[in-house]
This record gives sequence, C-alpha cells and structure tokens, in this order.
Amino acid sequence: MTDRIPHASADRETDWLNDPVHRAFLRREAARQFAFFDASLRSGEGFWTLDYEGHPLRDEPQELHTTTRLVHSYALGKQAGLVTSDDVIDQGMSYLWSHHRDANHGGYVWALDDTGVVDGRKLAYGHVFVLLAGASALDAGHPDARRLIDDVMAIIDRQFWEEDNGLLCDEYNRDWTPFSTYRGMNANMHGIEAMLTAFEATGDQLFLTRAGRILDFFVGRIAPAHGWRLPEHYKADWSVDAAYAGNPMFRPAGTTPGHSFELGRLLLQYWDLAGRPAGDMAASARRLIEQALADAWNEARGGFAYTLKFDGSVDNPNRYWWPVTEAIGAIATLMKLDPQPSDHVWYARLWRFAEAHLIDHARGGWFPELAADDSLAMTQFKGKPDIYHSVQAALFPLVPGLSRMSKGLAALTD
Repeated sequence: MTDRIPHASADRETDWLNDPVHRAFLRREAARQFAFFDASLRSGEGFWTLDYEGHPLRDEPQELHTTTRLVHSYALGKQAGLVTSDDVIDQGMSYLWSHHRDANHGGYVWALDDTGVVDGRKLAYGHVFVLLAGASALDAGHPDARRLIDDVMAIIDRQFWEEDNGLLCDEYNRDWTPFSTYRGMNANMHGIEAMLTAFEATGDQLFLTRAGRILDFFVGRIAPAHGWRLPEHYKADWSVDAAYAGNPMFRPAGTTPGHSFELGRLLLQYWDLAGRPAGDMAASARRLIEQALADAWNEARGGFAYTLKFDGSVDNPNRYWWPVTEAIGAIATLMKLDPQPSDHVWYARLWRFAEAHLIDHARGGWFPELAADDSLAMTQFKGKPDIYHSVQAALFPLVPGLSRMSKGLAALTD
C-alpha cells in the first residue's frame, strides 16, 4: 500500500506545519525511512549501503560519512520515539571506535571494506561528522558518546582548526602529511552543523563561538560579495578559487544552491542559540535561501539544479534528492520564525514534488537522482545512499523551535 502525501486538511497552501494531517504524514514518512534503512545493519560489524530495494551493495566500501550519518539519524529517531532499538546507534558507535578510528596515527579514516582500510585520507568533512554523531548520540544517552566527542575534538583542534582564520582546513594523508592546500566551504558548513549540535548536547561555549566565526566568514563576507551565492572552493589564503573543479559530487565547480539552504537554516539555528542578537542574521538567512530558490528551481519540471555558475546561471542541471530535502528544512525554519505567503507556497510545492518523483512509496526511502525526463538515474549514486538528508526533511518541520531539534523531538513524545 502506498502512502501518498495528504495535502493540508483543507487542501490549502497555508500553515502546513501546524496541520494535523500533514504532521501525521511527516511521522509516518520518517518511520518508513527508518524501516527501510534498518537493513543497513550488518550481522557482524558496520553497515551496508543499500540498493533501491533495500538489498546490500556488497562491493561498496563503508565510508565515514555513512557511518556517522546513520548514528546521527537514528539518534534523532530514538528521540522522536520512531526508533525503538539502539542496535544501529550501538553498532555505528562501535565501528567508529574500532575501525574508522586510526589507532596508529590518530583521527578517522575515510573508507574501509572487509579487508581493512581502502581510503586512509583524513578529511575535515569526515571528522566533523564524527563530532555530529557523538553529539547526537550524547543527547540520546549513549554511554560512549563523550569519549568520541573528546577524541575527535582533540584531532580537530590539532589538525584542522585554523585559529587565525576561524575556519577549518580540509585534508591530509593517513599519516597527517599534507597533500594539498585546498580549502572548502562544504567541510566548514558541516562543521557548523556539528559544532551547534555539540553545543546543544554539552553546553560547551567553544562550539558556539567557533560556529559563529565560520558563519561570519561565509555569510558576513563571502555571500554579500558574490550575489548571495556561496563559492565552494578556496585557496590556502581563503581567497576564492574560481577555477577549481574536483570530485563532481563532493567538490563540483561553481556554487551549490543546496548548500545555501543548509547554511541559511544553520545561521538561524546559531542565531537562536546565541540569544537572537540584534542585527541582520535572520534577514541574511532568508536572503541566502531565497536566492537559491530563485536561481536553481527548474520551472519546467521541478527540482533544483545541482550547481550554478558564479552569475547564478545553471552549470550542472542534474536534479538530486538532497537539495529538495534541505530546502524543505530551510523553508520550514523560516516559517517558524516569520512566515511569508511565499514560504507556504514553496513548502507545499516541494513536498508535492517529492511525493511525485523522489519518495519511494512502495519500499521507503527516497530515490537520489532524476534524469531529464523525470525517470530515475544513477550517474552519481548507487542505490539509496543514506537516510540523513531525507529523514531530516520529515523531522525538522515537526519541532517548533529553530534549534535543539533533538530535545524538541523528545518533547513531542512526552
């Protein structure tokens, strides 16, 4: 039986966040995603990557961001009362410590398979997800969470944090020898996410301070200078590297509008945690989000272009699931603070697009990529890569606040 999205009770475009029919759908949708990704759990150690049907892709390595995102997502599910077993959280936390953690050199390696380490690089992107997993696990009461937080923060402090710049550098070989001077927005954006979550879980002010410094660079300096779009790639001195083009998924050329949705939401989360100081943070968040909506939405078929050129024109028109999920979270956050008529229109539009093209109504989970004719494509992804983006699209709208989602989800079950 499929579970098509019920539009708001009166089929109207307003106040979906408080509509009981839509809220019931959000919980069912999140529960269906957890039910699908339960098959990620291997019988021994670690996790599988899953195909469309939920079967293991046995030749795929286990990457650090997949391990950590499963821990984070299932910790949120536990808080929301949608996950009744700790098996995924426990196995992920154990695998992070026993396998990803490098006992010889310190830090956390990127990828492993049954033979051992297949990619030993030490990436800031991966390490901040370790912090995110530890912080979410701490909120969910896991006994090893504090150990993981302390260990990864020692590495971040020593290897990645640039105190003079207030930013994170990016990458090393396994033995911490440098192999590039690359600097990037993506690792820093997810660093903000991890640090804000760690502040919520621990109360340590350092996390909030550092998140604010990263935001000041990208929102206070970079975005206004580039038409409220966010260049992805930087040189060692943190000047924009406009010519850079790397991995087409993790480091595509130009700007990535999906990241503007994420950063806009994170800016509002920071502003809320910082006590809502006077200034233009809330307006800047809306500016980032609305610019990405205007630039990247495919008016003919829906969905968002993956990357843009620096003038806002489309570079890579491929449409992936995760920018849609992040736009849902960003617009839901705007609606909680100062809802505008256009917010309600966008929120409904995005869920209807997801229902029509991205949500797998038969099996659960979301399809990751659409071809130009709206058929399913597999140019960048195998199977359904992870639960992280799509389950947060269902969970973010359920909590009333701009921050402390984990505690907000727990309060819904009280």
